[in-house]
Amino acid sequence: MTRPNPFAMSTIVFIDTRGEKLPKAAQEAVTFASQLAGGSVTAVTFGDAQGLENLGAQGAAKVIVARNVKHVDGQQLTRLVADVAAKEGADTIVCVHDATGKTVAPRVAARLKAGHVAGVTALPEGGLFRRNVFSGKARAFVEVTSPVKVLSLMPNSIAIANSGGSATVEEYSGDLGAARITVKEVRKAGTGVPLPEAERVVSGGRGLKGPENWGMIEELARELGATTACSRPVADMHWRPHHEHVGQTGVAIRPNLYIAIGISGAIQHLAGVNQSKVIVVINNDPEAPFFKAADYGIVGDAFQVVPKLIEAAKKLNAER
Repeated sequence: MTRPNPFAMSTIVFIDTRGEKLPKAAQEAVTFASQLAGGSVTAVTFGDAQGLENLGAQGAAKVIVARNVKHVDGQQLTRLVADVAAKEGADTIVCVHDATGKTVAPRVAARLKAGHVAGVTALPEGGLFRRNVFSGKARAFVEVTSPVKVLSLMPNSIAIANSGGSATVEEYSGDLGAARITVKEVRKAGTGVPLPEAERVVSGGRGLKGPENWGMIEELARELGATTACSRPVADMHWRPHHEHVGQTGVAIRPNLYIAIGISGAIQHLAGVNQSKVIVVINNDPEAPFFKAADYGIVGDAFQVVPKLIEAAKKLNAER
């Protein structure tokens, strides 16, 4: 006897698509919501994003976009999601566990008197949602018993589906009220893949001795198709921009590959990177704490090891 899918009634997914292309995390969230529902879902977004019909490949039948909302205003976006949920009769709302999702998901849960699970990392097992706790050192399994559920998905947790198809795009016409946030300036972090979306990351610490030595980090990242990052002391000393700082007080990442070069592995740094699928540590101190969390470790001078890795990566790329 096949058990009914408790999420099959109506599922919507709220995503931030303000960038020039559809974010990887948004595509993951739509994929997750569709797999959770066992069918097509409705996506809700805002801003001037183009190409929204392409979310049909991840399982969205319809995309509702509020064009008049340009920035993250928690109150406006909460009204948007709650209104669409009511009109669609949604009993499950999925968000991305990013800055925007963290702003909206708890507010929506409070407004709808819904159970909220933040940082879900997989499809439910036996009706239980898995999430990481204690800075990733343990897992919790959460049951939601409320009629309406609000879930936020950790980026890089679900493989993106690509089944083809196209979603219809509708413009939201409701009244979300006046914006209460004024944006005076927007500073973009730069080009390339954003750290939360990167599948490979090459990161450097104080062991590189100065910003003048960062060329080999950038070269290795380039050969590996990776994004560069750094530890907090490096950002604090202005060797690298602060948007590259990963760790508990910086950007939390979950790449498939994280290479830490000249980073000791303080607990604050580990808290932001220990969900990486494979961690490689290069350090000349065999007692560096990072080696305890590493899948692979190289005890050696970064200025000798990294050039050899670059040479090997170039050779591998030339053979492809």
